Amino acid sequence: MLKNTTKNIAILGSTGSVGTQALEVISNNPGLFRAYLLTAQSNADLLIAQSLKFAPAYAIICDPAKYLYVKEALANTQVNVLSGIEAIIETVTHPEIHTVLTAMVGFAGLKPTMAAIKAGKDIALANKETLVVAGELITGLAKQHHVNILPVDSEHSAIFQCLVGEDDNAIEKIILTASGGPFRGKFADYLSTVTREDALKHPNWVMGSKVTIDSASLMNKGLEVIEAKWLFNVEADQIDVIVHPQSVIHSMVQFRDGSVKAQLGVPDMKLPIQYALSYPVRVQNNFKRLDFINYPELTFEKADLDTFRNLGLAFSALKKGGNMPCIINAANEIAVAGFLNRNVSFLGMSEIIEQSMQQIAYIERPDLDDYLNTDRETRIFAQNLIQKTPLKGAVLI
Repeated sequence: MLKNTTKNIAILGSTGSVGTQALEVISNNPGLFRAYLLTAQSNADLLIAQSLKFAPAYAIICDPAKYLYVKEALANTQVNVLSGIEAIIETVTHPEIHTVLTAMVGFAGLKPTMAAIKAGKDIALANKETLVVAGELITGLAKQHHVNILPVDSEHSAIFQCLVGEDDNAIEKIILTASGGPFRGKFADYLSTVTREDALKHPNWVMGSKVTIDSASLMNKGLEVIEAKWLFNVEADQIDVIVHPQSVIHSMVQFRDGSVKAQLGVPDMKLPIQYALSYPVRVQNNFKRLDFINYPELTFEKADLDTFRNLGLAFSALKKGGNMPCIINAANEIAVAGFLNRNVSFLGMSEIIEQSMQQIAYIERPDLDDYLNTDRETRIFAQNLIQKTPLKGAVLI
């Protein structure tokens, strides 16, 4: 069991899919965890409801237009209401916080994560973009400040769990599994006409809209490939992606003797969230158990990099290194927003990313300012590409 101390948890992005499930974990373990800090981008009503239920020390709404609304709603509570990203960066350093769950979407999670690491907080990492954008910088800081980075993504949590107790055994290969998303087995002619509604229908997982679109395009898996390099200190040629439609095997590790370890479970994010918060202890829970009778077949397919080009672009960015992963992340965020707003086609997202990789200046050894400038320049370039598209939904060429 865990020691008789309650861990204070900061949840950055408490109103999103991972954040709400993390609060379920905390609710089920009131003696083990306390929600100390909750943040939201703009979902003020849910942040208010969460704050009334969990009574955090701090609630931060990033959208300044919603600040007074949240503050007034929580006026009769002990919750300190703040606003803006700078407030998050400052508050995550508070000495009472033990673990920071970074579940903010996209590049916005980078600076708060860096601040938390410098303050010596363990990081439960659900914001994969942090390592995609600045993996070398983040892992170096974590080592310098003796901080654990505990993966929350189901795939990386699976690899992490497979590696527990294997400290002296070299990894030969990491095998990331992918569900294939809603368009598994489809080809370019089909994908040229799909809508945002089609892409948001994931067969196995319930996630936010941005992550769901990334899953449909396999960019989510591409970002996970880059993240795996930094989490587990492996090279691009040691990472494989295989499509596993049942989403029961969450990922695998092959060791130098040929042995393969896999972590299995039902498709549910609450287990990897709980493991990251309770590590190294496994805490009893009432989560749904895996019944193999319900899965008489576990099947595997090769990922189609020709049709789903984003995965191949991510591998290329990883091999190139430098600021190239930062470029694809920024371009992808703009492309996905364009697709969700019906200004870019599904296949057009890959065109935006590829053109950004070709046109934005490459920096072999970037520092933090380089990452920030690269992100800004790429977003401007990608947005300009969308505005120049002759017809809404047209594939850029």
